[in-house]
Amino acid sequence: MTGDEQARARIVGARRTVELTRRESWQLLTGASLGRIVFTRHALPAVRPVNHLVDGGKVIVRSHLGSEIVSHTGTVDGVVVCYEADELDPVRHTGWSVIVTGLARLVVDPAEVSRYRELLEPWVDTEMDYVIAIEAVDVSGLRLVGPSAASS
Repeated sequence: MTGDEQARARIVGARRTVELTRRESWQLLTGASLGRIVFTRHALPAVRPVNHLVDGGKVIVRSHLGSEIVSHTGTVDGVVVCYEADELDPVRHTGWSVIVTGLARLVVDPAEVSRYRELLEPWVDTEMDYVIAIEAVDVSGLRLVGPSAASS
């Protein structure tokens, strides 16, 4: 093992996870711009990267007409999804991850749709016709800390 590999092994070996509070999780999620929505497609889990914004206890994403997420969220009751965002350092193996589990529903109020379209510009060059609100039921997060943070 080279010196760099030994140093990396020490960093990896000394890290630990710290559970985040709900408030800390929301703060981190609010500061992030990209995440992944997890939903069911043909009875299997599917994951799509999307950008988001946080509005109260909701995660807001935009989607296009052909999106399978939209077809499932059009129901009155909504559909259960997970939304995950993180910031991880691939060298130090530190960072955080937040997961929101909740009900995704199409936003249908024209004033809300207009407001969210103004606030959330899609990060892909595709028309995003729909706005989806994920109402949080469960919010959890973990921080992965390295040797200096672990000892303090």
